[in-house]
Amino acid sequence: MNRRNMILGALAVVGVGGWYLTSNPRSGSTPVNPLANAANAQTSGDVDTSSVPDMVLGNPDAAVTITEYASFTCPHCAAFHEGTFKKLKADYIDTGKIKFVYREVYFDRPGIWASLIARCGGEEKFFGIVDLIYKSQSTWARAGDPAAIVEELRKIGRLAGLDSDTIEACLQDGKQAETLYAWYQENGKADDIDSTPSFIINGTKYSNMAYDKLKDIIETELAG
Repeated sequence: MNRRNMILGALAVVGVGGWYLTSNPRSGSTPVNPLANAANAQTSGDVDTSSVPDMVLGNPDAAVTITEYASFTCPHCAAFHEGTFKKLKADYIDTGKIKFVYREVYFDRPGIWASLIARCGGEEKFFGIVDLIYKSQSTWARAGDPAAIVEELRKIGRLAGLDSDTIEACLQDGKQAETLYAWYQENGKADDIDSTPSFIINGTKYSNMAYDKLKDIIETELAG
């Protein structure tokens, strides 16, 4: 699904304000606005993104590197992770044949809120939380208003073993949200990402594909 212009819509919504909305009796707020400050910072180029780590699986020294660009709110990305990714992991990641890098794409506020939860447990918990986020995408992403969406994401965080204070700290980390958004823009521009999921395989960009085609590309690269 091509969403080239959806960021413009997300940024336009920023103007209405109201980013601390009552939602949880314990915390009393939804996450800070992750897009407004990021947009301003990108204009002035003053966001340092060096603190954002790539999330990696597999063999770091493998001859083949696959970088996936995906949005947590993208149904095609959820389908990929529920199907093709499991085969890729079993055949090539777990066997050490490839290095797999996951990079988030932010088309909307819920997507970046989900990313804040996914990264909340650090690199050790990241891919487990990603799995939970995609498995329940149809529930949390369609929960309704922002408060309801955030509450569903909190549930995912708790299911992953994060305590409530840690979850709230991550959701309210405006600096992290701003940095992640700038990081996404840098990566997306560098790799010309205009749809999700997209894949960079040893420097070449590919759009979403069936597993058989992906496997053929990997085998060709491994043989090269």
